[in-house]
Amino acid sequence: MEGDQSPGGSAVSQDTYLLIGGAPPLQQGRPRSVPRGCRPWRLWHRTSLCLAGPRKASWRRRVVVLAVLIAVLLLLLYSLGESSHRTIMSFVVCSSMVRGRPPEAAFRCNGPVNTTSQLPHPHAPPRPTQSRLREDPKVLLFTETQYSRTGQAIIHILVANRIKYKMEVLGKSLPGLTNLSKGKYGVVVFENFERYLQIDPWNRELLDKYLRDYGVGLVGFMPAREETQVGAKLRGFPLYVHSNLGLENVSLNSDNPVLRLTRAGGTLQEELPGTDWTVFTPADTTYTPLEWAAPSLPHFSEERLILSILDKGDYDGISRVLFGGNLDFWLHRLLFLDAVSYLSLGRISLSLERYILVDIDDIFVAKKGVRMTTDDVKALLDSQWRLRELVPEWRFNLGFSGKYYQNGYPEENAGDRMLLEHVDEFWWFGHMWGHTQPHTLTQEKLEHQMQLNKQFALAHNIPTDSGYSIAPHHSGVYPVHEPLYDAWKKVWNVRVTSSEEYPHLYPARLRRGFIHRNIMVLPRQTCGLFTHTVFIDKYPGGRQTLDSSIHGGELFLSIVYNPISIFMTHLSNYGNDRLALYTFESVIKFIKCWTNLSLRTVPPLQLGEKYFHLFPNERDPVWGYPCADRRHMQIWAKEKSCEQLPKFLVIGPQKTGTTALYTFLAMHPAIVANYPSADTFEEVQFFNGKNYYKGIDWYMNFFPVPANSSSRFLFEKSATYFEGEMVPQRVKALLPHSRLVVTVIPPSKRAYSWYHHMRAHNDPTALQYTFHQVITAGDGDPRALRSLRNKCLVPGMYAKHLERWLDHFPASQLILIDGEELRSDPVYVMNDLQRFLGIQPFYNYTEHLRYDKRKGFFCQVTEEDKTKCLGRGKGRIYPPMNESDAKLLKEYYQPYNVALEKLLTRLDYPVPKWLEEELQ
Repeated sequence: MEGDQSPGGSAVSQDTYLLIGGAPPLQQGRPRSVPRGCRPWRLWHRTSLCLAGPRKASWRRRVVVLAVLIAVLLLLLYSLGESSHRTIMSFVVCSSMVRGRPPEAAFRCNGPVNTTSQLPHPHAPPRPTQSRLREDPKVLLFTETQYSRTGQAIIHILVANRIKYKMEVLGKSLPGLTNLSKGKYGVVVFENFERYLQIDPWNRELLDKYLRDYGVGLVGFMPAREETQVGAKLRGFPLYVHSNLGLENVSLNSDNPVLRLTRAGGTLQEELPGTDWTVFTPADTTYTPLEWAAPSLPHFSEERLILSILDKGDYDGISRVLFGGNLDFWLHRLLFLDAVSYLSLGRISLSLERYILVDIDDIFVAKKGVRMTTDDVKALLDSQWRLRELVPEWRFNLGFSGKYYQNGYPEENAGDRMLLEHVDEFWWFGHMWGHTQPHTLTQEKLEHQMQLNKQFALAHNIPTDSGYSIAPHHSGVYPVHEPLYDAWKKVWNVRVTSSEEYPHLYPARLRRGFIHRNIMVLPRQTCGLFTHTVFIDKYPGGRQTLDSSIHGGELFLSIVYNPISIFMTHLSNYGNDRLALYTFESVIKFIKCWTNLSLRTVPPLQLGEKYFHLFPNERDPVWGYPCADRRHMQIWAKEKSCEQLPKFLVIGPQKTGTTALYTFLAMHPAIVANYPSADTFEEVQFFNGKNYYKGIDWYMNFFPVPANSSSRFLFEKSATYFEGEMVPQRVKALLPHSRLVVTVIPPSKRAYSWYHHMRAHNDPTALQYTFHQVITAGDGDPRALRSLRNKCLVPGMYAKHLERWLDHFPASQLILIDGEELRSDPVYVMNDLQRFLGIQPFYNYTEHLRYDKRKGFFCQVTEEDKTKCLGRGKGRIYPPMNESDAKLLKEYYQPYNVALEKLLTRLDYPVPKWLEEELQ
């Protein structure tokens, strides 16, 4: 190798000059070369030199040097922080799993710990004989506007906790406060307390008298103000306020009797959101501080200002809780619930028991590199033991898909095996074998997948009798895929599942449960962790966002608001940074610090029984319109279409001409009626009976799939829908855009017709009793007689039933047809109905209907120019009604007919001629 010689005869290479920090001598006439061992002390210097070689330098050398540099850089990153292993893994796929140190649940409560020796303050109601309120009093909420911010926040809390309420926008008059001498409201809430102070004297006296007489309290929120008040006296009260303050370091008065759900957890050392808070200075012993805060000023941080205050009622006989601001601060949401409980004397109060179940979905499913290792399994077991100190008998609930067992790196496969070594430490449930979405599979394929997973479980000693299962992506649970329920019952004997999708994924506070095919479906909650949220520094919004959810945010409030919470997590949340362990240990510690909640856990089957014991009114499902929810469309079978649902309904009532109307509609070439039922003939009777529990697949099978959805109108006629209590809500949920067709005739005539209809069908009760005996039956008469009486009389209360439908549908979606006019002039009625429905092409009924003298009404004209009339059971001629019965019924229906006339006038509907005659 050529090179310059030193005086001692040794070759001095350019490397030597670089290593001692000097510059090599210039080589005249020779290109600059970079030595083979490119190793300067400084990394940045080394990089620049290694990349600065001649073009003829070997590309292999460059690759090797670049690899060395990357390795050194990664090692440096590893030494800098607890999460550097993720950078390494992103560059190098290796069999050795390099992990950093996961975050720890470091929250420490600086106040008293939630123990059974420290019981919350009781909010005991008076004995039933002393109570002047109804058994289920509501919250009466007064707001500035329908959509005011604080008012909406209050409503969200009430709805999330299933507390009944009535919202009133403040006006010139108060709503009715009593009903039959019983008070309707257990608490009155003003989103702006100053509006309460400004009520006119007459209404203020009425409201205050109600509050005193019925032992009802008031909650008020001080509004934000543009001008700052200093020592301003509240009108009529020995209480002074100072507004527009920034506050921090909140603490609670543990001796205040309002505290029940909320625990005085020491000092919350953080700033409150905003700078528009109001504080109170009392001038009477009737006031007791509920909450203190310090001003956000360096020289005044030691002061304790009253942020929320209890008025015990000693001054004017009315108890109040006043808040110096809105509900943006999480602690105020708890205190608001306590205030409602205290001021209602416990009548509107929440249980302090909370049941929590944490599901770990996708056991064995996660991809390589983010699965659990043996260290992660040990950490899971250790966390489970720590959590048992806070929640008795705590266990994680593991859902597995056996197909992916031993499908990771060696360390992860060892983690799989370790989970099975500790199989008895957990609860278990089966996913699908291949984690396939059930709504894409037939029942045969579903059963095959489940059998494979069950065989895997039996081979590895995993329990198979939990009675619980979760569908991947919640597919098939809701909207219902009937084959999934069939396969679940057949293979796993599933009796309980859970889903995020009922009635919708968002808002989460409105998730509810239902029972279908004897399988309990419980609401499932998210905790902010998903399959992709595995590293703390990659969490959306950063660690601060996750901590905010834990410390008074969404996750914390989800547990507070829901007596039973099932949380979805994934296997990947327990490997990597073990965010699930961090999340649940942290939130449970926070709950123990700031609430008096008693936390428990039980297996899923017991959880389901407890849920529907608490909320029996949720047992019956309310099927929703799948096509209004994009998420539901993604997990609904592709062969299903909302075009197979009817566009309008003829809802009755019975014996008003609905069958004739059904026949006339079916004549229209653009209208398609439902297929007949073997049991109920032309009526499906889905929304008002046991058929409803068969699900919407059963219902949709009564309708063809239109070849051209834009030109075909599907409809059904079920005359029993009209008076059904739950029918309007159910129809609105499944068919929100449907049009409604109602027919009415004189109610006394309808009652008489129903009685003879039942006699014609040999009903034993109708044959045994006269019409007079039926309509005058009392509550002490036989049940069958009372039932027949109700079927005769109740449907004719037209206004009452129409009001119920109009609570769910706008008047523009409902048409009222005079059944007498339908009989005498069907062409006019059908033309008007076509225009209402917007049906094209327009059908000329003049050419297709003809009056039949023998039958006494209009009939269909056939191709042979003959008339085809309804069957023998239609158009019967009955003996005249007894005059005394007719007079009795006219008096009975008088208030209902008056109400109907007022309703039709208000809606700008035409008033039938028979109604005008009835009211003369």
